[in-house]
Amino acid sequence: MSGTFENPEVVQEEVDILLIGGGMANCGAAYEIMRWADAAKAESGIDLKIKLVDKAAMDRSGAVAQGLSAINTYIGDAQDPADYARMVSNDLMGITRDDLAYDVGRHVDESVHLFEEWGLPIWKLDENGERHDGSVDMPKLKDGGKPVRSGKWQIMINGESYKWIVAEAAKKALGMDRIQERIFIVKLVNDKNDKNRIAGAVGFSVRDHKVVVYKAKAILLAAGGCVNLFRPRSVGEGQGRAWYPVWNAGSTYTMAAEAGAELTMMENRFVPARFKDGYGPVGAWFLLFKAQATNANGEVYMVKNKEMLNDYPPYGQAAVPASCLRNHLMLKEMQEGRGPIYMDTVTALAKLRETLSPREVKHLEAEAWEDFLDMCVGQCGVWVGENIEPEKKNSELMPTEPYLLGSHSGCCGIWVSGPEDVGAPTSEGLPGQPEHLPKGWNWGYRAMTTVKGLFTAGDGVGASGHKFSSGSHAEGRMCAKSMVKYCIDNKDWKPELDTPADELVAQIYQPVRNYLEFKDYTTAIDVNPNYITPKMLQFRLQKIMDEYVAGVATYYKTNDKMLAVAEEKLEMLKEDAKKMRAKDLHELLRAWENFHRIITAEAHMKHIQFREESRYPGFYYRMDKNFVDEENWKCFVNSIYDKTTQKWTVFKRAHVDLVDKTKLFKPAAH
Repeated sequence: MSGTFENPEVVQEEVDILLIGGGMANCGAAYEIMRWADAAKAESGIDLKIKLVDKAAMDRSGAVAQGLSAINTYIGDAQDPADYARMVSNDLMGITRDDLAYDVGRHVDESVHLFEEWGLPIWKLDENGERHDGSVDMPKLKDGGKPVRSGKWQIMINGESYKWIVAEAAKKALGMDRIQERIFIVKLVNDKNDKNRIAGAVGFSVRDHKVVVYKAKAILLAAGGCVNLFRPRSVGEGQGRAWYPVWNAGSTYTMAAEAGAELTMMENRFVPARFKDGYGPVGAWFLLFKAQATNANGEVYMVKNKEMLNDYPPYGQAAVPASCLRNHLMLKEMQEGRGPIYMDTVTALAKLRETLSPREVKHLEAEAWEDFLDMCVGQCGVWVGENIEPEKKNSELMPTEPYLLGSHSGCCGIWVSGPEDVGAPTSEGLPGQPEHLPKGWNWGYRAMTTVKGLFTAGDGVGASGHKFSSGSHAEGRMCAKSMVKYCIDNKDWKPELDTPADELVAQIYQPVRNYLEFKDYTTAIDVNPNYITPKMLQFRLQKIMDEYVAGVATYYKTNDKMLAVAEEKLEMLKEDAKKMRAKDLHELLRAWENFHRIITAEAHMKHIQFREESRYPGFYYRMDKNFVDEENWKCFVNSIYDKTTQKWTVFKRAHVDLVDKTKLFKPAAH
């Protein structure tokens, strides 16, 4: 019987493994999982029931939805996983988990080789060192083909269909009968008999009047990072134009936190410097085209302000300074009135003409446009609308609003169990963490959170950035193996939800009930003293975060007093959020995205409040503690959330280097 908006159909389903999200991480898990499930069935006779649920459609879901022009993590023959772990650590100001980064480093190339096998065109170098795009038939990477590197870790691709190709392989491996699209999972459910074990999840269709309640032994939660937490630079008709995918609403972090999972490094955020207004990517321009960024006077600020890097040893002394420090040098120019900041595309393309063949020059000039067409069509619109030809006119750069993520140049996320063979600590070196949490960095199944049966990958994994698309896919593949083993090891356990299905449905549809009860109270349905629209509530959230938690309004600056104001305002916002309305399924989706953003925002604020230093200058500044304190704060800041009391417990965990970092740095100048 089909449901109605007022009375949705309730479907209850029991599976062994539930994959939440359709991005690169779960595409990796979906591709990998059946081989392990089939092997388990052959060995033990257990036929695991597996399902993938995506809020959107897998072909264009996740951060790679529109495509990419480069794979940002490929190790190759000239480097090794330890080199990769060193790079990740330095770019994130020294606080990452080497075990997680190393593990990605030793598995990621296999994912890239699979992409090429499935049809992804990868640029190659011929025997003369000349570049060719993926349309030319050359040896594959696994057969010795030499990729065109735009940087030490990046390789160029023709990637407008990147996600489509990867999703197709995932769907073929998993089978369409195991995939359910357009279902927004909004709550995880713990086990009735063990509050520290996952037992299921609940969500609703964004197309039909239907709520789905799942029971599951193991869940892979990989629903992306968090965008639109802060007021964006694009306003008015540009609202919603952002650098990271706007459908990433903090669902991964909030649902994990509410299930009791330990979060880590939620104070970390990424503030990318991108082409102004279009948010177009700059990587190819910096790395492939060798362009430089300048102030309005044509001065290269990375050279002009290089002495500022000496204030942040050793991270400023690396051959490639940390991303936040590069922002730090740019912000000095902007704050002292030497803006706008420009990408000097004119000089870069002119110099390339001096060294490349006419064919390569023509190809690279086309790539200047294709770089945006692959992954950020809106930037092409800006160029066309402003009469910008990159070989004739430079383009403005601007640091964006902050984003929370764990797979790009950020490392916030969930504390997960790492590999057991790389020397990670197995005990905790600092007091203060709650007793029920595991000690050390590995406590069983790879990529399992501190909640039994709950796994994560991609943006969900904290303290381990720079995975990008390929690393997220590799992490998903790791999770597939771990979850199958977990289910076989727990074959006799039956999940029981700690909340009845009818109560879960009532919680999910509360915004609908708010609307239906009060919609006739006023003649203008958007103006009502009894409810608030999701759009209005989101504006309030973004204003709080922007003005008090180091958004663009304050040049990414905050202090303890401003954070205290944010804390009070977020508390009131949580109360008012219970009055959100949903007049249709789209607003119900927006309401639940807001619920997720609010808890994620609170986690971010609490962590910045707890960490009494400015670990990421250029991404945020605590002006009352405007320094990097290596002695007291070179540690992980972790937290857990109690969904009953709605209170946070924030604490330190000890940081340990597992690979030698000294080879990254040169001696400090002072």
